[in-house]
Amino acid sequence: MLIIPAIDIKDGKCVRLRQGRMDDETVFSDDPVAIAERWVEAGGRRLHIVDLNGAAAGFPVNADIIGRIAEGFPGVEVQVGGGIRTFSVIQTYLDVGVDYVILGTQAVREPYFVDNACLEFPGHIIVGLDAKDGLVATDGWAKVSSRSATDLAQRFETAGVEAVVFTDIGCDGMMRGVNVEATRKLAREVSIPVIASGGVCTMAEVHDLCAAAADGIAGAIVGRALYEGAIDLREALALVAQRTES
Repeated sequence: MLIIPAIDIKDGKCVRLRQGRMDDETVFSDDPVAIAERWVEAGGRRLHIVDLNGAAAGFPVNADIIGRIAEGFPGVEVQVGGGIRTFSVIQTYLDVGVDYVILGTQAVREPYFVDNACLEFPGHIIVGLDAKDGLVATDGWAKVSSRSATDLAQRFETAGVEAVVFTDIGCDGMMRGVNVEATRKLAREVSIPVIASGGVCTMAEVHDLCAAAADGIAGAIVGRALYEGAIDLREALALVAQRTES
């Protein structure tokens, strides 16, 4: 199972939001590239980068910084979300070394966009499903749709996406724990990998997610807990390696 450090970029800075609220942020660094280096040096094999301004605007805003990270660490996988709503943006990110693009709002609004993206960019498309009470939210979590996360995950599995990133909005950034059971339930309903996101805050939860790997949970995105020291990345990676070997 992958432990994936999160780098959320807003106004050129590395921040963490609480429950996706753009007006409730904590700035952890003015240099997202340096933060990426920090996680890579600690052993991270994949980075999860979100252009928060892009998610709100509907188009990339911090793409230059993201490009510098992807180009600066070619041996590390990079997955990017936030404002990716055209094929030209997908191509631009792939050209600078991004491995996976995460489609969220555009996927919910236009599911056929995902179908076509999977055909045009096979092996590079991930869908991000951010849920509140089981229903998918869009537009930087500003709007809640009438579609369930499970229904959409199954729909996009058929389209050929590589994985689903699942976030429980109620837990994200709150340091109250990831919704392991909701993530496990979703993973059981699809055959593609599900990546847990939102609220991972203790080593015990990393242990629980490892235990759920057999159900299809392939990774966990960790944000605030890493920045505030509640989880040590090296220790988390060692735990995952130990569980894998056993």
